[in-house]
Amino acid sequence: MTVMIHQAMFSFTAIIFVTHDVAKSFIAPLIAIIWIFLASITTPTAAAPLIQQIGATLSHPWGMDFLDDQHLFVTERGGNLYLVNLLTGERDTIANVPTVQATRQGGMLDVAVHQNPDDNSVTVYLCYSLLIGDKTVTAIDKAKFDGADLTERQTIFTANNQEISAIHYGCRLAIDQQYLYASLGDRGNRHDAQNPSLHGGAVIRLLHDGTPAPNNPNLQGWAPEILSKGHRNPQGLAINPETGELWAHEHGPRGGDEINIISAGHNYGWPKVSHGKEYLGGSIGSGTSAPGLTDPVWVWTPSIAPSGMAFYKGDMFPFLNGHLLVGSLKFKQLYLVVLENGLPARESVMMDGAIGRVRDVAIAYDGSVLLLSDEEEGGLYRIAEAGQ
Repeated sequence: MTVMIHQAMFSFTAIIFVTHDVAKSFIAPLIAIIWIFLASITTPTAAAPLIQQIGATLSHPWGMDFLDDQHLFVTERGGNLYLVNLLTGERDTIANVPTVQATRQGGMLDVAVHQNPDDNSVTVYLCYSLLIGDKTVTAIDKAKFDGADLTERQTIFTANNQEISAIHYGCRLAIDQQYLYASLGDRGNRHDAQNPSLHGGAVIRLLHDGTPAPNNPNLQGWAPEILSKGHRNPQGLAINPETGELWAHEHGPRGGDEINIISAGHNYGWPKVSHGKEYLGGSIGSGTSAPGLTDPVWVWTPSIAPSGMAFYKGDMFPFLNGHLLVGSLKFKQLYLVVLENGLPARESVMMDGAIGRVRDVAIAYDGSVLLLSDEEEGGLYRIAEAGQ
């Protein structure tokens, strides 16, 4: 084991542990990991967390959500939905999923699960790219899970911005006991993000049956499902368990990835303002801020290509509690965004290059961190304390 001292973007010293393939498990071989501990709670003799692959290889996995503490739904962009046993790594293929258009950035994308406390039924929501003629849209299906497959599946939302392009679907889901939230990208047509009648470049809020939430802004000209506008390609969506706020992150162009706290009726600026630049050079819009537009609470320049995020709440890594974990596709990293007074204050890289492109992040019931590696031979990975 190699131990290095590293001064991160924190105001304190962190310790980086690099472990190598020194053990086997029933799940998968141990692979290299970099993990940053807080010096105040970790000593050079402390055991480094381990990262292990759960189950077999997955081809471009995209989203995940829990059925219970031992089972996890996982999507593959190519069109599959699996139920993975977190203890054994075994997985079942779930039938009766929608047909998706798996081209470029499209396909079977996110999954969200709602447990109905009244009758103990399980509802599964899927966000995906749907082919209509020669164009595609972002769509959401709802179905019951009978313990083996999906039943009573129906499409509850179809975006009204059809495009030939196969990019910027957004398609990240978040759910609570009242609402289903979904992020919708601009589909490569940036001006749709400022058209309130179109779903492109928006975050939407629905009731669980798919109807618009009655307390949505319903501003003049706004589609009734829309909660906020002015987004480019949001692929991270999470509810802060401490405040109930909905947080989103989105891809900027060349620089200017953002974290936003979503407020009803707010316009987050794209493409009127941006911290990023055109891919071929030049500014976008009128600058980085403008009256009437809501500024991001965090910006990455250069872009990290964020995807997936989760607020940590658990016992396994107590120093992470209340802070935000964000995946990076571009740099193949896991970021820790430290919150102070409810806002991002600083960041550090928690894991670097161990599993490839990090597509999604989730916190398991036992406090371990689950990651999806968006590679042709990707997979589901678990970061946990040694021996856990």
